[in-house]
Amino acid sequence: MVPGHARASRHAVEGYIVRSANLTADQRLTHQAAPAAPAAKAKKARRSGAGQYWLLSLAGLVTFFGIWWGAAATGLAPPQFLPTPPQVLARFVELTQAPFANYTLQTHLWSSLMRYLMGFLLAAAIGVPLGLLMGWFRWLDYIVSPLFEILRFIAPIAWVPFAALWFGTGIGGPVLIIFAGAFPPCVVNAYRGAKYVDAKLLEAARMLGASSRMILLEVLLPAALPSIMAGLRVSAGLGWMSLVGAELIVASSGIGYMMVKGQSNIDTPIVMSAMIAIGIVGGLIDVLLRQIENFAMRNRRRALK
Repeated sequence: MVPGHARASRHAVEGYIVRSANLTADQRLTHQAAPAAPAAKAKKARRSGAGQYWLLSLAGLVTFFGIWWGAAATGLAPPQFLPTPPQVLARFVELTQAPFANYTLQTHLWSSLMRYLMGFLLAAAIGVPLGLLMGWFRWLDYIVSPLFEILRFIAPIAWVPFAALWFGTGIGGPVLIIFAGAFPPCVVNAYRGAKYVDAKLLEAARMLGASSRMILLEVLLPAALPSIMAGLRVSAGLGWMSLVGAELIVASSGIGYMMVKGQSNIDTPIVMSAMIAIGIVGGLIDVLLRQIENFAMRNRRRALK
């Protein structure tokens, strides 16, 4: 094939086939949608929906903290086991200034985040390409699937004894457990995204002269992107939860380690402060991935126009 012909074929694939992939991934909703409401009305509806969301969210938080405060203040639970919200807040602030278990709260969190990033990025870097290739090459699917289907149902915490034997309290143990929790969703979602791409798109790309590499990168990958991003968000959450479980046993620092030390000291405010920090950081991780997902999808739609 001459170079000019190859370039023309490439542009044809990018301009036609991948646009069709976008319609397939979005279930062609844009072709079936009702006429859009006037801009002013739509903007008003969005504002109303956002206001309702924040109002109901605030009501839920107020109710939760009210029940917690009432239960602690009335003695429904022993004070050493259920402190009031102000007591936990005061301990939280104190932990950011005075070391506990050798480090401040920020240092424990930083240690946890470093382990988490290593395990999660390793899982994504291996899991997403593996899932795409399994969906693309049937022979690879047949080789990998039996073993993968067995291993993915082993809970990450079940790897703790091996991690402790192999790595002790070093960084390798938590990274292994995070990888065990984050890896399966990356593989499964990438696999499903690639496996169920419309066969007509792939056939049309081949008819236009696209190479296997071009089809994989410019048809299969864009069509599977929504599923991949959903898998990464699930993977991020499972990886973060796996990290905390790992640090309860095979770590000498980190937010999970801090919880264990608080529990051994019967210091419930420390345990609850660590739980709050875990929840906040986990929420921020999800928000960050959601923004990355939105950015990737906007660029995908823009590229396919």
